[in-house]
Amino acid sequence: MTSRSPRRDSLENRAGILDAARATLAIDPRASIDAIARGAGLSRRTLYGHFDDRDALIRELISTGAQRFNAIAASVTDADPRLALARLAARLWHEASHVQVAAALALDEAHVAHTADALAPLRRTVAALVRRGQDAGAFRTDIAAPALARLIEEVARTVVARTDASSSGAADLAVRTLLSIAGLSWRESDELLAAHPDVIEIEDAS
Repeated sequence: MTSRSPRRDSLENRAGILDAARATLAIDPRASIDAIARGAGLSRRTLYGHFDDRDALIRELISTGAQRFNAIAASVTDADPRLALARLAARLWHEASHVQVAAALALDEAHVAHTADALAPLRRTVAALVRRGQDAGAFRTDIAAPALARLIEEVARTVVARTDASSSGAADLAVRTLLSIAGLSWRESDELLAAHPDVIEIEDAS
């Protein structure tokens, strides 16, 4: 029987630390580095061999999570900008709802600059979507595209941080909120989501 290479052990330890951090922070967002190390079944010294401090660990959580959010943004290809925004909002909400505490940490002021850098591809997608929606007459034009994109980001940030992910209709609320910011009336949102029930239903069922 061959032993595993040190490189493989190191990668597995690092992955275990990140998994333990997500689980531990979900219970206590202020959990110490010691608590995270215990959750990973490793010594504090071993954990510090991978991460310099707690902030470095959280930044890594943000970076790995951002990769998933950026991939979701790239997966939305609807031609209708209203539908694209609704689907993007639903998919991002679905992802964030599973790691809401980690998402809230990522959106905390202490880490918002790192989060913004990590989510640059997603932010570019939102900016392009807003411009496309305004050009098509689907989104409000009383606010310049860069400002509207930033407003959508900030509202999404608040919704993720403040909404109970386990509550009934949370995804629907998130989607409708962002559509409203983009300029759709509640009746227009109703019509859009009624015509495309998969936007909410599939995300809630997955």
